[in-house]
Amino acid sequence: MIIGITGTLGAGKTTTANYLKSKGFTPYSVREFIAKEVHARGLPINRDTLVDVGNQLRAEHGPAYIIVELERTAREAGGATVIESIRAVGEAQELQKQGGLLLAVNANPRLRFKRALLQSGATVPQNFEEFVAQEEHEMFSSDPNKQNIAAVMLRADYQILNNGTVADLENQVDAALMYLEQSYNTTKLL
Repeated sequence: MIIGITGTLGAGKTTTANYLKSKGFTPYSVREFIAKEVHARGLPINRDTLVDVGNQLRAEHGPAYIIVELERTAREAGGATVIESIRAVGEAQELQKQGGLLLAVNANPRLRFKRALLQSGATVPQNFEEFVAQEEHEMFSSDPNKQNIAAVMLRADYQILNNGTVADLENQVDAALMYLEQSYNTTKLL
């Protein structure tokens, strides 16, 4: 089983992926895949560079390129897989075309900003206005090679609203797993 995770900035995608890892899923990350390429190009790892290089990879190799590469690696390894940070429509389409299921995580914007501030790294905006502007930039695009988080979230097989505690999120992920496993098993029968 492959589960892809999409969602808004600071919504809890990594926490969700880590919880699935604790349940036996092998984790892969679109962000980490792109970060390796950024590093190989000798560029600074920051949000703008990650977005630009991800968009370039999709433009050069096709809108689903990153997911195709991660799915190939996951299938070679075998077992249950979670792929975090799916942000382009072509990636979501490829995941679902290959039988993967898409989970979207969202939360209140102010709460997400507070969570983002707790993360370390150069990719986190330092004020709410910057956070909103950054998210807006990644939320919508008609270019299939660019991020379009809103459209990807609309494709999700299951939606989680993460406005509570980590335990609340884990309970919602358990419910999502039950639902997604039923969907996965039903799809395999068809």
